[in-house]
Amino acid sequence: MTVFLLAVSAAGCLGVGFVLQQRAARHAPMQDFLSLRLLLDLARMPRWPAGIGCMAAGMALGAVALGMGEVTLVEPLLATNLLFAMALSRYLTRQRLGRQGWSGLWLLAGGVTAFIVAGEPHGGRGVAAPVRHWLVMGAVLGLALLLAACAKRVRMSREAALLGVAAGLLYGLQDALTRISGERFGRGGWTALLTGWEPYAVLALGVVALVLVQSAFETAPLRMSLPALTAAQPLAGIVCGVGFLGDRLNVTAGALAWEAAGLVAVVGGIVLIGRHPAMPAGVTGRPERVRELQPG
Repeated sequence: MTVFLLAVSAAGCLGVGFVLQQRAARHAPMQDFLSLRLLLDLARMPRWPAGIGCMAAGMALGAVALGMGEVTLVEPLLATNLLFAMALSRYLTRQRLGRQGWSGLWLLAGGVTAFIVAGEPHGGRGVAAPVRHWLVMGAVLGLALLLAACAKRVRMSREAALLGVAAGLLYGLQDALTRISGERFGRGGWTALLTGWEPYAVLALGVVALVLVQSAFETAPLRMSLPALTAAQPLAGIVCGVGFLGDRLNVTAGALAWEAAGLVAVVGGIVLIGRHPAMPAGVTGRPERVRELQPG
């Protein structure tokens, strides 16, 4: 129950933080796209530091949850950040949920419940084979970088979605390495933590993912980027959890069917919520970007 409460609290902070960040990022200069300068410009906007503060609180709560529970349990719960983002956006836009909003909400909540109940995530021994460890991490990191590179060559709506997926993959990998860092700290304190490479990788992944997220928020409405990020993060976290952290799921035919159905429901709910009118449209006022949305 403690892990559940921590993960849901983390999701709430993340959802609020993402909305505040996007409302600031849409006013950032386009020449800072996919650049560290973007973070410097955003830091001057009052809403953005507030959003980063909420996000930092969410990541801290998530790290505690990851230290107490399995990645395969915490990640689906973190995906509920979209519910909190929608709640805040609904308050700001005065939009009603309607059939689409309620359908997305129940799909997301039901999918998370189905996956956790059917899979019964539980811990095991971490995979010792370094080859498997590096293969899984390399695959997730490589796919994220490939999507980020491809984002520059597609239309704006797809660009934001690709950047959202790339950032989500990095955040999922970051969560897995946060779990390892917590275990190192538990075994040997600060000395063991700071002599390992994982905490520095967590920091580097966080900075790169932050640039990708803010660039996605800068170029398009929140509904085009946040659902993609929210869907990719738990999937990457689950792959890492099972791939090299030793997390285990029920693998009977019935359990696998429910787990797959749960993940499909989570993604479907995320898409429905992301397309709801309550999610901010984020008019940028940039003619060069608006033209890319025009047909033809």
